[in-house]
Amino acid sequence: GHHAESIFFRRCTMPKIAIISTSATKMGDHETGSWLEETAGPYNVYTGAGHHVDIVSISGGEIPIDKGSRSEAFYTEECKKFEADATATQKLKNSLKLGDVQLTDYDAVHLSGGHGTCVDFYNNTALYSAVDAVYAAGKIVAAVCHGPTGILGCKKPDGSPLVQGLTVTGFTDSEEAAVGLTSKVPVLLESEMKRLGGKFIAGADWTSNVQVDGKLVTGQNPQSSVALAEAVVKLLG
Repeated sequence: GHHAESIFFRRCTMPKIAIISTSATKMGDHETGSWLEETAGPYNVYTGAGHHVDIVSISGGEIPIDKGSRSEAFYTEECKKFEADATATQKLKNSLKLGDVQLTDYDAVHLSGGHGTCVDFYNNTALYSAVDAVYAAGKIVAAVCHGPTGILGCKKPDGSPLVQGLTVTGFTDSEEAAVGLTSKVPVLLESEMKRLGGKFIAGADWTSNVQVDGKLVTGQNPQSSVALAEAVVKLLG
């Protein structure tokens, strides 16, 4: 009796994290999707820390993966480990639909990137208000690479932009130029976060850079995914 009870209790108190992904396969004529490492690495970190993880997307169902994120250097050990995990791949194929999920039920939300976010995270008021509720409840909001596109329209409880006055990062204008998509994105993330009053810290291209300001955790690029997830785990205590 007692042993089973303690296991049950632990399960109920286990932190829950929602990884939120794009469902978009194209940005204009550019084939894209979700960037695998930015879900895979963090999923491995969160589950490794004993946390419960749900994978959520804008439209639900199978999440499109940007082919580029399965190529050479970008297809990391974390990606391989994730794709060898049957539970993980099932969650990626059968993601929960954002509209069906109560984000405030989670202790942290994690917005993964990939250029697909430039399509269905951008100006997505349902996503913005869901994330606003999480932040207002004193829970953790994390976003990596192009994931912060999903917080551009977010507001603090006082109505000011979420990023205003906070130290943040995200995919840099220099990295956008390096991948040749400056003219294709709807907004340059670094420039926009600065315009909104964020204290944007840019690291060197393709190097790990994570910024933590209170309950807002941001990462610059795919290389920051694992470090970002580790920062979230640390905040969850």
